[in-house]
Amino acid sequence: MASPDDLKFQEFEEAEDLLSSNPGASTLSISSPNPAAAPSGEVRLDLSDDEENQQESSELLGGEKKTGGFWTFEYYQSFFNVDTVQVLDRIKGSVMPLPGRNFIKHHIRSNPDLYGPFWICVTLVFSLAISGNLSTFLSEMGNPEYHYRPQFHRVSIAAVTVFLYAWLVPLGVWGFLTWRQSVERQINGYTFLETVCVYGYSLFIYIPTSVLWTIPFNWLQWLLIVVAMVISGSVLVITFWPAVREDTKLTAFATVAVIVALHALLAVGCKLYFFHTAEDTRSPLPGQHITPASNHTTALKT
Repeated sequence: MASPDDLKFQEFEEAEDLLSSNPGASTLSISSPNPAAAPSGEVRLDLSDDEENQQESSELLGGEKKTGGFWTFEYYQSFFNVDTVQVLDRIKGSVMPLPGRNFIKHHIRSNPDLYGPFWICVTLVFSLAISGNLSTFLSEMGNPEYHYRPQFHRVSIAAVTVFLYAWLVPLGVWGFLTWRQSVERQINGYTFLETVCVYGYSLFIYIPTSVLWTIPFNWLQWLLIVVAMVISGSVLVITFWPAVREDTKLTAFATVAVIVALHALLAVGCKLYFFHTAEDTRSPLPGQHITPASNHTTALKT
């Protein structure tokens, strides 16, 4: 059995011989906390800076870095902190919805943004206004009575319609889900930013659809509306159904029905106002006929 003297720290003769042969050699010591007390040629190891750097890195990786108040630029900068790859991935997810693949949880839950929704809404506004003017021109191109005039007021109407929908409807959905979450504890909710984000990306499918609406065929325009509503509405249904399915059946189905109905109302309203074919403008009302000579509508005499 080892004696207590054997367990004590001892200085080895080899180390003493090496130091005696080379007195100027550098040594490493972590025993003294005061760097000023170290003799010349002795290296001190200070871990205080490394600990601070590690703590700062952990905050960055964990997403716990604090931002300033809402009056600071840094507060709003965090809403646009996305790169091109993330935006393209979210756009791809909005046009290819998959059953059981929640858009918020699989695409934006880690970092919801306003960059994509904002530019999608701006692009949709100009796409509706420009394509609507072009659709009117193409549908009336063979009409000698028609004189083309650019309708710039459509830009303002499109902007008001799109941005009100992209902000007010998510606000209403978020407020309703928050209220139901306080009443029914088992209901899962989303933040307001996540709700705005999913609504903004769900509007992307209407951008290429509005361009295709310039084709002056009424049946094709309505077919494109149905396809766009199914794709875009599926994103909303797949996203919000898990948040309301634990509620009563009547409330759950009514909530989803209202969400889909408002989305369909936006698509149909944009089509009827911004896009119309010659069939829409020239088809007579019941009790009327079109005079071939002047192409004016006159009432039938009874």
